[in-house]
Amino acid sequence: EGDVPVLKLRNPHSILATLAKRPKDVVRLTLPKEAQGYWRQVGEQARKGSVPVASGAIAEAEIREAKPLAIEELLPRAAEGASPGVWLALDQLQDPQNVGAIFRNAAFFGARGVILTADRSAGLTSTVYDVASGGVDSVPFSVEVNMRRVMEMAKERGLWTLGTSETAKESFRAFTLDRSWLLVMGNEEKGMRRLVEETCDCTCAVPPAPNSPVGSLNVSVAAGVLLAQLLRSG
Repeated sequence: EGDVPVLKLRNPHSILATLAKRPKDVVRLTLPKEAQGYWRQVGEQARKGSVPVASGAIAEAEIREAKPLAIEELLPRAAEGASPGVWLALDQLQDPQNVGAIFRNAAFFGARGVILTADRSAGLTSTVYDVASGGVDSVPFSVEVNMRRVMEMAKERGLWTLGTSETAKESFRAFTLDRSWLLVMGNEEKGMRRLVEETCDCTCAVPPAPNSPVGSLNVSVAAGVLLAQLLRSG
């Protein structure tokens, strides 16, 4: 366990999620003597899990990173009668704020997993955990080198791959949870890589309002819109 990175978290929701899922990975917890609100809940949850609590001026926890799943564990095999679901694939997202917000969206709307690219991507830093507000410990994830291989495996297992692009002709409103989807979100500046986009079964856009001066959404906001469409319509 010594080689597992240790992160410092300062969002009580993130810390509560870690305490609930894997209290043994909380290395150190510091709380003010008169902890209030959610921080008081953090202290109570820590004591239930036999996690030592030190007194200090700053409320924070040092935790070990959550372990990713193998892609074979994360992606299911389609089975007769299985309920449809949505998985997210993040193709080289580089802003930890966006990655954290997408994990929060995934937890909120009930996505079943998140797949990140190993290269040219934001790692699962303290910022990601805190922005996710518990999402990283609530949604299983995998870190993969080859996104196209992931997408082909998803197709073999009965999922359909839906890419997101500003230039797509189809609106996101055309898609519902009539099947399981792997939803692919592209890089903040460049979008999906060409070969990744070509591997998608279909692509969609979130169109702006008529005459809107803003032509696109932040990737984490777009992910929330699409998850709401797919998972609230099922």
